[in-house]
Amino acid sequence: MRTTKRAVVDTLIDCGATHAFTLPGLGITWMLDEFYERREEINVVLTRGEQTAAVMAQTYGRLTGRPGIYMGQGPFASTTGAFGILEAYFAGSPMVVLTDTSCYDGFGMYGVYQTMTGDYGAANIRQSLGTMTKYTAYATEPNEAVYGLQLAYKHAQLPRMGPAALILKSPVIRREMPADERVKLYPSKGYLQYTPAKIDTDAMRELAALIRKAKNPVILAGQGAQTDLARGRLAAVAMSAGIAVATSYNGKGVIDETSPVAVGMLGTWGAKSANAMLGKADLVIVLGASLGPDYLRFRDEDLIDPSRQTIVQIDIDPRNAGWVYPVDLAIQGDVAEALEALAAHDLGAGRQRLADIAENNRVHGFGELPATIAVAGALHNSDIVRALDRILTPSDMLVLDAGTNRIWITSMLRLRTPGQLLVPGGIGGMGWSLPAAAAAKLVYPQRNVICLVGDGGAAMTLNALSTCVQHDLPITVIVSNNKGLGMVRDNMKQRRIAVDFSDIDFSLVAQGMGCHGVRVDRADSLITAIEEARHARVPTVIDVAVDPAASHVPASDY
Repeated sequence: MRTTKRAVVDTLIDCGATHAFTLPGLGITWMLDEFYERREEINVVLTRGEQTAAVMAQTYGRLTGRPGIYMGQGPFASTTGAFGILEAYFAGSPMVVLTDTSCYDGFGMYGVYQTMTGDYGAANIRQSLGTMTKYTAYATEPNEAVYGLQLAYKHAQLPRMGPAALILKSPVIRREMPADERVKLYPSKGYLQYTPAKIDTDAMRELAALIRKAKNPVILAGQGAQTDLARGRLAAVAMSAGIAVATSYNGKGVIDETSPVAVGMLGTWGAKSANAMLGKADLVIVLGASLGPDYLRFRDEDLIDPSRQTIVQIDIDPRNAGWVYPVDLAIQGDVAEALEALAAHDLGAGRQRLADIAENNRVHGFGELPATIAVAGALHNSDIVRALDRILTPSDMLVLDAGTNRIWITSMLRLRTPGQLLVPGGIGGMGWSLPAAAAAKLVYPQRNVICLVGDGGAAMTLNALSTCVQHDLPITVIVSNNKGLGMVRDNMKQRRIAVDFSDIDFSLVAQGMGCHGVRVDRADSLITAIEEARHARVPTVIDVAVDPAASHVPASDY
């Protein structure tokens, strides 16, 4: 007879899982022998912390479109690991969380430490995970463990994608599956069937007519357009019809930002050219974007105003269209399919529109870096932008963290290779980029992965470097080290408290973890260090001395 834990591992593989990310404890530890038996089929990636494991699983899901498997012991999977689960929830990344009640073979009612059963003296893991997942199954019987995992996989992959969880009551994990099942189990394939909605042809005909009549149509592209197929079709449609393309934060880099139709990223910390172009649009075509307040300057009517603009929203989830703003036309379906259907219609002449976009970008200085000066022995954030502008190739991936270093890149760096940017677009927390870069290198081993992180974020998840060394993931990490919380420091202006850190030489720490480490205090040295890191066989950490006084662009400029 097979045990529940064997059935769970079998079901993971049956559902298509190839990687699982973990720092094991209790119930997950009990399952490891079964993962060992199937080690040729599913790769268990050991990390140094639940936060790192959860972020790697979230990033894996985001990049592959298949659920990333995150495994951990109940109290820690649902707390320390919540960072990655929440990112998956807000960003719409497919993830399956596998955890347990941590009740030590049925001692949950007796106040045993670590227990998460929800009894007196215990925390309630089902309640906790229910607040941050699309679906949470709680298995108290062996058959429920298999069926709950199948449904978790199903929910994680359905639009809008996100995290789903299976909680195992700890004693069930080692229990034998009944020989004569009262509840019959079936193969996973039938539960995972899904046929996406087809694009409505009449609606696309109506949209084409709106584009022909529009003087200043603008496409607002979001995360839903960030697929290889959608990116190529978006560029072709926008160029042929002369439609300006502005992006949300999650949509940045969806097209070549030096293209004649690109106007940049929207928002308070976005490009003035993007904000201005959207503000004067008479037709706004929203592709896979939520129209969230965070990148529309909190419902600034100078950007979007339904009373003066026609708004068309295309989204794979019908609940997202007309969610934040009322729309004139809502179309359900995949963005790539919608663009393919749109390309078959006459969308009007684009010559004048292209001229208007060029003038808009000239007036608002799109792509022009401001003149900046750093103190001797330090770089300015703009120096990092210039270095990346020179050094990035089509084979590179750029992974960002939170904070002021991200503001400079997203607002000032024009990306030429669509799809090469990876950002924390859910909760947007500090420390995301290091484990995310490790996962990106795991998914794309042939690409050079460059991670940019502040010293604050780097200190939070530096343990991810150990995972990179252990699993042969030679990423390049640029630490923008300004000895503090740059964004918070800038916002406080002269009233600074709880924002300045003692100095850490991350290059020396990295060397102690088996990485190559170098400290940089000149712009030309940064370019050399990045070039050398391309050929390194271990992770490289470049600690860049950044002037603490180098502020991000003030909001008053917008």
